[in-house]
Amino acid sequence: MDLDSLRFANFSDLDAAITDWEQMAARLKVLQGDAKDDLAVKAGKADWAGENATVTRAFVDKTAGEFADAHTQAETIKKIVSDTRGELVAYRTQLNTAIERGLKNSLIVRDTGEGSFTVSARPDTAAKAGTAPEPTQQDVDVFRNEIQNIMKKATESDTSAAKVLTLLVDQAKHGFSDASYADRDSAAKAVAEAEKIAKILKKDPHDVTLTELNSVNTTLAAYKNDPLFAERFATQVEPKKLLEFYAGVADPYQGMGRDPKFHEQAKKLQKNLGITLGTATLSDSAKMQGWEEKMVKLGPGRLGIDDAGDPTGFGVMSNLMRFGDYDDQFLNSYGDKLIAYDKERNVEDMSPWVNNWNSGDLNFYGKHDRGRDPMTGFMEALGHNPDASTQFFAQPEGAGKAVDKDGEINEHLKYLTQDRIWLADPTLDGDSKINAGKDSLGHALESATTGYAYDSDPMTGKDPLHPGSGDHRTAATAGVMEQVAYLYGSEKGPEMLHKQSELADSLGKMGAAYIDDIDYSLSGLGDSATDAEAFPPKYAGRANFTDQGAINFLSVLGQNETSHGVVSAAQHLYTLSAMDAFPATDAASMDHAHDAMTTGAEARGILDQARVQQAETTYTADSEEANKSLARSGDWIGLGAGIVVGGGIAALPVPGTAVAGVAIAPLVTDTVGEAVNTFIGHEIDKGVDAAEEDPTEKAQTTSSEFYRQGTAQLGDSYQTYLDQNPKQADAINRAQWKQDIEGGYLGTGTIQGDYRGRPAYKD
Repeated sequence: MDLDSLRFANFSDLDAAITDWEQMAARLKVLQGDAKDDLAVKAGKADWAGENATVTRAFVDKTAGEFADAHTQAETIKKIVSDTRGELVAYRTQLNTAIERGLKNSLIVRDTGEGSFTVSARPDTAAKAGTAPEPTQQDVDVFRNEIQNIMKKATESDTSAAKVLTLLVDQAKHGFSDASYADRDSAAKAVAEAEKIAKILKKDPHDVTLTELNSVNTTLAAYKNDPLFAERFATQVEPKKLLEFYAGVADPYQGMGRDPKFHEQAKKLQKNLGITLGTATLSDSAKMQGWEEKMVKLGPGRLGIDDAGDPTGFGVMSNLMRFGDYDDQFLNSYGDKLIAYDKERNVEDMSPWVNNWNSGDLNFYGKHDRGRDPMTGFMEALGHNPDASTQFFAQPEGAGKAVDKDGEINEHLKYLTQDRIWLADPTLDGDSKINAGKDSLGHALESATTGYAYDSDPMTGKDPLHPGSGDHRTAATAGVMEQVAYLYGSEKGPEMLHKQSELADSLGKMGAAYIDDIDYSLSGLGDSATDAEAFPPKYAGRANFTDQGAINFLSVLGQNETSHGVVSAAQHLYTLSAMDAFPATDAASMDHAHDAMTTGAEARGILDQARVQQAETTYTADSEEANKSLARSGDWIGLGAGIVVGGGIAALPVPGTAVAGVAIAPLVTDTVGEAVNTFIGHEIDKGVDAAEEDPTEKAQTTSSEFYRQGTAQLGDSYQTYLDQNPKQADAINRAQWKQDIEGGYLGTGTIQGDYRGRPAYKD
């Protein structure tokens, strides 16, 4: 900045700009409210169909969100410009005050252009008269330094404001950025911190000290979700250098000679760096787009380093992307290339990843996963990025109303579930019987079908991508779910589930998330006369499984203890919510309650019959073990103790899982009534009692007893409805609801079981 530019600065244009931005921000705030409360709400309630359910609906939702981003960006620009204006005015005042004081002491400042100036002394009248001393060289130097300091600060304020405003605007190529800063200082500091630690990552990782690595982690942890910081950091470090740095820190060739504390810092680096890079990919700037293209291009090639067994780009980046919110297009481009590369090398006993010569250890999370298979890390990334996973497994264009043939299955989904050879990759203290890759595939499918990160808790808002509760299903997520149900409900389904037992909890959670659509598909006569009033759609473009497809899928889910329990609990809760939603106030409401209970009984019968057949088949020679298995399968009723409801969904605990322990299940209405609350409250006490029992002392359960318990539970639900509607009890009994419910459960579950649904799996 030139001295005269600041000295004689006229801020009227800047003042006018600030006023314009203030007015713009105020108007956009109103539009933001209108878009959220009017446009988005109406879109959510509209009955979309066909392409409108996927294309138009998504466009409306995105447009509503853009108004919020526009307001955020306008507000941030206003704050930065206003803050910079205030600083420059203050520096102008300091400069003019200093110049006036210098003149009184015979010191003159002259602007020499291009940011330079001179300071000189001139004899004045007082000095000639001997009443004032002439300025010394020291006086000149001190005065010059004072002016220089003011100009340096003003220049920094001006240039940093220009830098952050440019970075801010470049964040979104189309639309607006949601980056928010309180003032210029905070935005400028974020950029400066990014540049500071980027210098460390440019070093040879073997020369980086523990203090430096700690500084990197501390800074990344503080700024990992800051858009300007993340982009500036990523673009200052080239993709290849970044991968080399992490590989060198995580698994150096001389690792045994390093300070043990490096291991702790390397673990933190994996998470902090992964989240930061994810934030960076959300920028649409040209520099960041170029960075992403380079990273994808690096995937198949080796880095040419001694660390981590000279890994490929895929081998390193997949471990970093286990954490963070990544750009959907980046993940899909990355995944497309990884799948293509993997397919060419998918040969028995010749894995390019898990083999004797791949010595890299780049994952610090989970003792069953060394991180050598990049597909596992990529699946984890999809598991944390629902929109990206939904796109990656999207139903092919041209599919019919329901998936009923292999040609309507996404190629990525078909390859990963049916064709790919997944190998276990445990650490030295891990279990080789646990395949982390298959578990991660389940995580990816969970996010693709539910719209939630697989390990989020929608009831507490601990989901970093979609805070708060609510149903996040869409026509697109339903399209993925239809494919999953078709694949695992196919003739190969039982074999797939049993050879991919790591997916059982995920498949159970997916079934729970779509229990309303499953019931809807079961509610008609074949595929006709389905009951949308008794099973109302909770989102536009609901899933269509077909009657037989729903039966097949449930019959496979029922074969596994975990998936059987989760889906049974979701089914029970959904039916109870229907009983609350359809009181016996009129004939139509009673009809809906009847249909909900009978269809729910049918679904329960399919699940239970599959569980009995599988237990008998698995433990052919050991009836005691079969009985124990059925006893465990009856424990799902205790899940009521941990159920939390709100926003039209319920969060159910998933037994046997340490991290991803919450299944999301829809309710008929947004509010719950006595039947649901009684179930939850009643089971709290039972859950406590069960926790105090010794599992080895639990009574065994025969198949007949198992069905008796099922019938009794359905009877309890029926009685609850009668108790809630005593005036209609006689009419309901005369209409033989009890017989209809029992017939739905036993008729489908046992008598017709041999030819409805898939048979039990035999080794």
